[in-house]
Amino acid sequence: MAFTLTIDCGGGGIKGSVLDDAGTMRAQPLRVPTPYPLHPDLFVKTLVTLGEQLPTADRVTVGMPGMLRHGVVVATPHYITRSGPRTKIDPDLQEAWFGFDARTALAEAFGLPTLVLNDAEVHGAGVVAGTGCELVLTLGTGLGCALFDGGQLAPHLEMSQAPVRWGMSYDTYIGEHERRRLGDALWSRRVRNVIEGLRPVFLWDRVYLGGGNSRLITPAQLARMGDDVVVVPNTAGIVGGVRAWTLNAK
Repeated sequence: MAFTLTIDCGGGGIKGSVLDDAGTMRAQPLRVPTPYPLHPDLFVKTLVTLGEQLPTADRVTVGMPGMLRHGVVVATPHYITRSGPRTKIDPDLQEAWFGFDARTALAEAFGLPTLVLNDAEVHGAGVVAGTGCELVLTLGTGLGCALFDGGQLAPHLEMSQAPVRWGMSYDTYIGEHERRRLGDALWSRRVRNVIEGLRPVFLWDRVYLGGGNSRLITPAQLARMGDDVVVVPNTAGIVGGVRAWTLNAK
């Protein structure tokens, strides 16, 4: 039996656990605040330190925000800022993260086979049924997005950075800062509007809403989204670390 250390990296916190082949956690998840400013070297050190506090594993899965291709960072929205989400971008951090080979760096630091994907892709691996077109949207600090076709992971689209309304990106429009400003009721209406706007774009068979804020969508707004919209537990961001190894990017 192979054990997988899965680490879910967000804008506000980094959490991890070790799972068996069935996706059962072998230890309670541990969480640490995301440190800022976050240079790639500190990122690696933080993850290794977290992993050392958990049971021994045979491989590692890491989910992190942003655009990654084959484990290499193309862009990341939070880790290039000076003090965390919605703070000023640090040009030196932006340069350090661009082209950072996270998969190789973490594999060498852990001494284990390592997979690094967008965090929504790992989340999706834990919930998709593997049939039809399935979209995963994670609601947390910002918006995460992953698309699956017949259980296969499609190329990543950084939907969070697309403009949606009033000059705001999706990341801002339905992110945590706006949720706190508006309150759950008005924020939930925004989420429903986003779902309705994206429906003709993806024509999905099913859409999953995950992340820490999905549970805050009001029942009234969720009911109006339709039967093809399902809220899933935030723990999928860790549980998906096992199934992520079976995904094939198209």
